[in-house]
Amino acid sequence: MQDFTSARSAETPDEIWLTEHLPVYTLGLNRKDLRMPSRDDIPIVNTDRGGKITYHGPGQSVFYVLIDLKRKGINVRQLVSAMENAVVALLLEANIHGLTRTDAPGVYVQDRKIASVGLRLKKECCYHGISLNVNMDLAPFNAIDPCGYQGLEVTQLNDLGIHLSQAEAAEKLLKYLTKELGY
Repeated sequence: MQDFTSARSAETPDEIWLTEHLPVYTLGLNRKDLRMPSRDDIPIVNTDRGGKITYHGPGQSVFYVLIDLKRKGINVRQLVSAMENAVVALLLEANIHGLTRTDAPGVYVQDRKIASVGLRLKKECCYHGISLNVNMDLAPFNAIDPCGYQGLEVTQLNDLGIHLSQAEAAEKLLKYLTKELGY
């Protein structure tokens, strides 16, 4: 992502990358008052995205949005809202009401986080993105303060009765994400 963003020109098309990670804790740039994981069996990787700490692992869809915000005519807040709104729309398909919070980016269902957002900007181009918990082992979240919030609980589509495969969930979220972003 860093190389792609650094090498971009004014003509470089925007891209959205979908991935699924092996178990890993990622530390964002805001490491003040960060509680490190209480377990040592999962690697920790420093990243250059915003935010504090989160967990990525199998059963979670991670979308990296590589967008030239200036060319697209949007700001960071609009991009975050578009990503969050895409998750909210996916949840609404199953009559589940996802909420966003101005004080903590991401999407929440009954005060439990289902999607996390972390971004980085360079030369008015964005990278990193949003992760959606689909059907994963949530236990590693118990070893951290997700996104730096002590006691924050997480949830996933499967636990909400939305039984989609990883590919189905990713396809649906990509459809909503591209619609929200006007692609």
